[in-house]
Amino acid sequence: MKQVFLIQAHKDVGQLNLLVEQLCDEDFLIYVNLDRKCDIDPCTVHPAARQIAARIDVHWGTFSQVQAVLNSLAQIVAEVPVFDKVLFLSAQDFPLLSNAALKRELERLRGRELLDSVPIGAAPGQWPAEHRYQYFHHEHGSRALCLAGAAANRLLRAAGLTRRLPGALRPHGGSSWWALSRACVADLLERVRREPRLLRFFRSVSCPDEMFFQTLVMNSRFASQVVGSNFRYIQWPDHDARNPRILDEGDFERIAASTAHFCRKIESGASAVLVERLLALRHGTGGGAG
Repeated sequence: MKQVFLIQAHKDVGQLNLLVEQLCDEDFLIYVNLDRKCDIDPCTVHPAARQIAARIDVHWGTFSQVQAVLNSLAQIVAEVPVFDKVLFLSAQDFPLLSNAALKRELERLRGRELLDSVPIGAAPGQWPAEHRYQYFHHEHGSRALCLAGAAANRLLRAAGLTRRLPGALRPHGGSSWWALSRACVADLLERVRREPRLLRFFRSVSCPDEMFFQTLVMNSRFASQVVGSNFRYIQWPDHDARNPRILDEGDFERIAASTAHFCRKIESGASAVLVERLLALRHGTGGGAG
């Protein structure tokens, strides 16, 4: 069964192409979505990768992150009639398994949605991130939009009110990176087409990429198929950090001992020795102490 890899990239074409090269396989299709404002020349992207046509400027923490993924998924579903999953990656991810081993793992997980997800709320075991959607967020919007949002938030607070998700959706959140089945992706795209209010609401949510897909999937018929893991090795410097820590050689033993399929974040310079050892690991040529 074909697997589709969707790679979101905004810098470092060398690192991007190394990732593409690792995933070259007759059973893998690779798509790259370049941030429209990045300096990467599309002509320099690895020829094995197909490129997403509807490129947009992506800004951290805004709906542009979700829109870029929706654009990509729409193109993939239109072009690839049959596949198992879309695996959403960053160009700063790196595979830990050989392609053969990764195929075996994905076959084992066929029919499951690989989605890091937790309910959002104040109860024990939930993620206290209600503020992300209960008020309007327009950090990268026009001045008029920001002013209107600020005025609306003042009114909400004065009245002791908060926004609620449309359609009585139960909010969920988690990692931006996942692997979803074709059926789940097609259902999600159809729901977005059928219910435009979803996009309108999430356009004013803070960091919606960490809520949008979790909320829609966990409020769908696919919720029972979700495995609560995206099989990524990620290290956060602290609880409130905005970005994961850049991995280096010191992380190798923990990465190798994990059950993850990919690790992140990788940087060309800081992670160079680690990448060499990961290459040896996935190609079965070592990677141990050296």
